[in-house]
Amino acid sequence: MIVVLKPDITKKQFDYIINRVKKLGLKPHISKGTERTIIGLIGPEDVLRITPLEVFPGVEKVMPVLAPYKLVSREFQTKNTVVKLSQKLKIGDKKIAVIAGPCAIENYDILYEIAKKIKEAGATILRGGAFKPRTSPYSFQGLGEEGLKYLKQVGESLNMSTVTEVMDTRDVGLVSRYSDMLQIGARNMQNFNLLKEVGQTKKPILLKRGLSSTIKELLMSAEYILSSGNFNVILCERGIRTFEDATRNTLDISAVPIIKKLSHLPVIVDPSHASGKWELISPLSKAAVAVGCDGLLIEVHTKPEEAFSDGNQSLIPNRFKELIKELKPIAKATKREI
Repeated sequence: MIVVLKPDITKKQFDYIINRVKKLGLKPHISKGTERTIIGLIGPEDVLRITPLEVFPGVEKVMPVLAPYKLVSREFQTKNTVVKLSQKLKIGDKKIAVIAGPCAIENYDILYEIAKKIKEAGATILRGGAFKPRTSPYSFQGLGEEGLKYLKQVGESLNMSTVTEVMDTRDVGLVSRYSDMLQIGARNMQNFNLLKEVGQTKKPILLKRGLSSTIKELLMSAEYILSSGNFNVILCERGIRTFEDATRNTLDISAVPIIKKLSHLPVIVDPSHASGKWELISPLSKAAVAVGCDGLLIEVHTKPEEAFSDGNQSLIPNRFKELIKELKPIAKATKREI
């Protein structure tokens, strides 16, 4: 249920409404716009149906939310959410964010070299995995806290924001100390305990779509985070598993405009994991920008042939730099910039 408040509502009336709905066992989520303040109410449907919220002083109208994802929906918030990583760096506004870096953090020197080159090319956010969810238990699993320290040190030295994956509820506090944004990987999209745990933080959350998950399931997973109090969520389309084996996954390019119609949250695209092939990153990135993505997540490595993981889907810095140049006119055509 959405409660739209009158523009001239007093603080006394507002506090009265909040206290009343809490006593009814409802959980209020407040969204303040430039002209209106709305309250999203989560709780038992029978209470919502029988409670005459329209008669509360300061209430303009009450609207039911038909979508199962309440706080994520456009019905709850018509204006696009803009997630701030810093005072200047935002995801979801006019400028398309570029997130880049190696799949796995290998050591400080390699990470610094990659970060320096991607920043020169136009990237503003450094990615790198310290904990790696690998299909094989014998594959490189990441450096753990040591890798997190490298990520923080490189990010601070180059004045870049950082993002890395968190895989376990026990590691949320640890990863939060080192990284500016927490990533929930595709394999953990429906790890509901982890979603609720990161929802307790104030850190921006990058939520990747699951391997075989529908758009509705992705939005429901985001709802877990928002309902726990954290509205700083960015969705990521990274390809889904289909019968096609020419690529690692199949990029669902239509997911970007569909999600933007259903939800107010920003949407980025990961062409590296979608394709699994470095030569496909450029055309898929261009398509993503053309359909309105809010950012790109691209794997880059100075020596892909020696990378600890996913070297075959990593661009070398020169190709990454050239791609950023080629994306600029496409972004301009969509009234965005990169």
